[in-house]
Amino acid sequence: MANRRDFIKKAALGSMGISAMVSCKELAKDDEKTEPLLVKKTQKPLIIATWKHGLPANEAAWKTLTSGGTGIDAVEAGVRVPEGDPNERSVGYGGLPDREGKVTLDACIMDANSNCGSVSFLQGIKHPISVARKVMEETPHVMLSGEGALQFALSQGFKEENLLTPKSEEDWKNWLKKSKYKPVINIENHDTISMLVLDDSGNLSGACTTSGAAWKMHGRVGDSPIIGAGLFLDNEVGAAAATGLGEAVIRTAGSAMVVEQMRMGKSPTEACKIIVERIYNKHKNHPDMEYLQVGFIAINKQGEHGGYSLRSGFDYAVYDKDNGNRMEDATYKMTWDEK
Repeated sequence: MANRRDFIKKAALGSMGISAMVSCKELAKDDEKTEPLLVKKTQKPLIIATWKHGLPANEAAWKTLTSGGTGIDAVEAGVRVPEGDPNERSVGYGGLPDREGKVTLDACIMDANSNCGSVSFLQGIKHPISVARKVMEETPHVMLSGEGALQFALSQGFKEENLLTPKSEEDWKNWLKKSKYKPVINIENHDTISMLVLDDSGNLSGACTTSGAAWKMHGRVGDSPIIGAGLFLDNEVGAAAATGLGEAVIRTAGSAMVVEQMRMGKSPTEACKIIVERIYNKHKNHPDMEYLQVGFIAINKQGEHGGYSLRSGFDYAVYDKDNGNRMEDATYKMTWDEK
């Protein structure tokens, strides 16, 4: 009997020990899962914008945010800066024209509730981003284009004016001598400004605006006004925006795909890299490959940011409380000498 009681007692103690060990392991697993969430600090507010003209744009956006403005107020105020700069040759007033000498503009804007507005092939209005916001807020539509976009802008009080500056007109006339269309990415040609904001409340907003590719066919529209291509955000996940050859971004729904990669747990830089490589794989035998450049920027809800481009040369402006406003170089897949 004693041996039987000893056996049962030892078995019971052993079971308790195993249970305790299992419980400890489960707690340890839970700790592993929850600890990063407990210690990770969200960086906000945070602003990120493409290219060097993102620096003054970020300044305006930051001032708006820190003066009580919303994220949408901030991205609109930010990208209006290069839109109104006659020396900025790829956005708004001063932008290089199409092959007919017309400056045509594209822009879109999107808020944390997935409300969005867009204009494409808009002429004669200096600030297409503000018209896009009016489309979002004052109409049941997402996009207005061409003459319809112009008439809507005029009905909203926008002023029609000539956007072809003397310098851009001179460049266009020089181009007419050969009339050869070949995009020259990164060199005063196709440098869209895209801006993403994570505000103090942790909400995302985004904007994208451009005069598009110089010497394009009259009527051509790139990725910049297309929600899901040039810009996309999901306030539960993150936001992404594109720059570069719009046709390649449209073919792959680029910005939306970057956000989906972040939804699956990828960091902003990893997500951008995956989609850039997807674009490369789809275009490596395409005629566009000779001059193809595409870059993405992205922010997630944890306040992480990143960027990645197909070729070297892409940089972007970042503004946060800890480090101020500065430029960062995007990592890239290849140089311009590589095929």
